[in-house]
Amino acid sequence: MSQGSLIPYDYIDRIAVTKFSGDPLTSPFAMEGKVSGHHRSNHKGSSVEFAEYREYTSGEDPRRLDWRVMARTDRLYLKEFEAETNLRCHFGLDCSRSMNFGEKTSKFEFGKRIVATLAYLLLGQGDAVGLDLLGSSKPDCMDAKRSPSQLRTILEILHRSKARGKSNFVQSIHHLADSSKRRAMLIIVSDFLEDPMAILKAIHHCRERKHDVVLMQVLDRQEMDFSFVRPTRFVDLEGGPSLLTDPNVIREEYLKQFKEHLAILRKGCLETQSSFFSISTEVSLSDGLNPFISARKSSPPR
Repeated sequence: MSQGSLIPYDYIDRIAVTKFSGDPLTSPFAMEGKVSGHHRSNHKGSSVEFAEYREYTSGEDPRRLDWRVMARTDRLYLKEFEAETNLRCHFGLDCSRSMNFGEKTSKFEFGKRIVATLAYLLLGQGDAVGLDLLGSSKPDCMDAKRSPSQLRTILEILHRSKARGKSNFVQSIHHLADSSKRRAMLIIVSDFLEDPMAILKAIHHCRERKHDVVLMQVLDRQEMDFSFVRPTRFVDLEGGPSLLTDPNVIREEYLKQFKEHLAILRKGCLETQSSFFSISTEVSLSDGLNPFISARKSSPPR
């Protein structure tokens, strides 16, 4: 289906929603929110999940005293529990020109479907969702909100957005790190085909701000396999020079550098306790999102 015939709600993948609705998506890190929810808070509260003991101070509520501990130790201790809060999720969608590439569907259109579907699921479980178009010359930036109208606004922005930005994608990640005042889950959707060290520097910045960082790399199968067979003119979608060459001559070196690029990103994400998922545009969205959804439903708190 072409973009011209799409309506905003078409970006939500119904099969993925049916498959993943039910158990909440959670962050392995403590979150900061204003209302109760599914996620571990960085504050202590009164949920059923025990956190730690703390010595009693005169004037505190004696109902939280652990009398069994007192009987064993003759000392007064309070039970502390993990509070639960709602999550703030900011999506960052790469709008640089390289996202226009794609044999059947562009990486940019596939990325829109990722954002729309996950936004629907998160808003449905009571979390706040925002959106930033990264690398766009005139970015649409939405603060994270839980309101029922938020989904419609996000879908309308996705529907009218184009991948035409210049190469300021990495700078946009730095801006996203600082603009999210409270700790949040940052889901960044991109092909990440830029300097990996510059990308990782931006990821470090996000983690220093206590954000839970998720990189979702969207690639066309041709980029992953370099399955070109005839002499081909390769055009730099970011405005650089084109190259006419025989793919058979450069395939081995291309795949070597491509694998090294991914290895650097994966290693950097592992070191920063960030998450990295690579998705091909040729797979169904439900299959592509399954590793992320499974990890977020089963990962223990950090």
